Amino acid sequence: MTDPVLRLTDLVVRYPQAEGPTLDGLNLELRAGETLALVGPSGCGKSTVARAALQLLPAGSVCAGGLLLGGSDPRLLSRPALRRLRGEAVGLVFQDPMTRLNPLLTVGAHLTDTLQAHRPRWRRPQLRARALDLLARVGITAERFGSYPHEFSGGMRQRLAIALAMALRPPLVIADEPTTSLDVAVAGQVMAELSDLCREVGSALLLISHDLAMAGRWCDQIAVLDQGRLIEQAPARQLLLTPRSPLAQRLVARAREREASGGPPPQQQEPLLEIDALRCWHPLPSPPWRPRFLKAVDGVSLQVHRGETVGIVGASGCGKSTLCRALMGLTPVRGGAVRLNGVDLQQLRGASLRQARRGLQMVFQDPLACLNPQMRVGDAVADPLRIHGLASRAEARQRARALLDAVGLTPPEAFEQRLPRQLSGGQQQRVAIARALILEPQLLLCDESVSMLDAEVQADVLALLRRLQERLGLGMLFVTHDLAVAGGFCHRVLVLEGGQVVEEGPGRELLRHPQAAITRALVEACPRLPE
Repeated sequence: MTDPVLRLTDLVVRYPQAEGPTLDGLNLELRAGETLALVGPSGCGKSTVARAALQLLPAGSVCAGGLLLGGSDPRLLSRPALRRLRGEAVGLVFQDPMTRLNPLLTVGAHLTDTLQAHRPRWRRPQLRARALDLLARVGITAERFGSYPHEFSGGMRQRLAIALAMALRPPLVIADEPTTSLDVAVAGQVMAELSDLCREVGSALLLISHDLAMAGRWCDQIAVLDQGRLIEQAPARQLLLTPRSPLAQRLVARAREREASGGPPPQQQEPLLEIDALRCWHPLPSPPWRPRFLKAVDGVSLQVHRGETVGIVGASGCGKSTLCRALMGLTPVRGGAVRLNGVDLQQLRGASLRQARRGLQMVFQDPLACLNPQMRVGDAVADPLRIHGLASRAEARQRARALLDAVGLTPPEAFEQRLPRQLSGGQQQRVAIARALILEPQLLLCDESVSMLDAEVQADVLALLRRLQERLGLGMLFVTHDLAVAGGFCHRVLVLEGGQVVEEGPGRELLRHPQAAITRALVEACPRLPE
């Protein structure tokens, strides 16, 4: 039997100023060709495993116990040797590829620079040929060699990240939430390409994920972490069908809840939101006598009633996020009508428009990105009231505390003085929801608002949104790439393709009997738990 490419023995990792260890005696082995998914609740230590293996821990961290990567202990290596080990022994695929890509380098330069750093004897034609081969392997044509990362879609950027990770044929690939921000079709393609390349090279794959269905689809083994310890490890199908530990049982149960029916829709009344033939066309470079447009949203019509959740799904580029930005007034509208409580927002200007738009608020995908990192939680929630001049500082603070309590951050006094980075992902999303609710909106736009959360926290946030909806009579437009969430949480689901609605129906029914070709493709690509 070959030696493990990664071996952790009683590994302990403690971050500076942390009350306890993040990894607390972790034992884990991964051999060449094996595929292992690491799952667990937020804060269990999944990402810390990758940081410890590569010694990318913050200064002042404690890392004790056994750690072997490619047969070497990275803690004992010189800085040049550690750089070589990081580049050649491990390929990394991150959740957001833009955090790794240099916006000033072309796609080709990313690959040739990486290759040249580790293959200094290779000449330029050889570097270019290898880079082009890697791009072709992940489905990127040679014509895009000179493109820049911002000119790529999210799926194409993630393909480039895979090419970079596999450039040096590493014995171990670590993929940390590599498909969180991608729709199911693109996510399936990305994972298929990554798995094929790992199989071809013989690399081991360590997949860090909060999605149990995806873990079961792409990995042979699943390991469950809790509070820095390995709680359970078993073949993927066995663990998903007959989990032994209470935590694994809870995670699987929560994942199955996402696929349950969303419940009966509310009684139909006058629509809260009406969108009629909305068009958002973006001009493309073209001669003035032959204008061309990207029809991101092209004649979308829909209604949302009080207490109703309408899901919007579709492949990348179908117009989901453009629709949300148009409703929020963040992108120009070329035609159509948007009526909130019967009032056409397109006809309003100035103070009247600002007042009407208070009834429409948005919860974003990444709460950390939409919260001011220097503003304390209580001030962030109260800030909209101050901006609109609706309350004094003391009144705004009091209402912010009440909302923090309403979204489950109790006692609010324990949270209001914290900065966003001092909260978990689920807590950050609760702050974002509280901030969206402080202006007492009638409609919430949720744009991928739970896609970055693990199964347990995701279920908690969805349950919170449902309770708030029932108590406040909120309408919700719920944009998601996760068909399981759409089917289980939304009363109705609309499928977008090419900026148009191609199918509509009850969430559960639409998943069982998809009619449109794109819906069938999305349903087939959606990973499901075994039954």
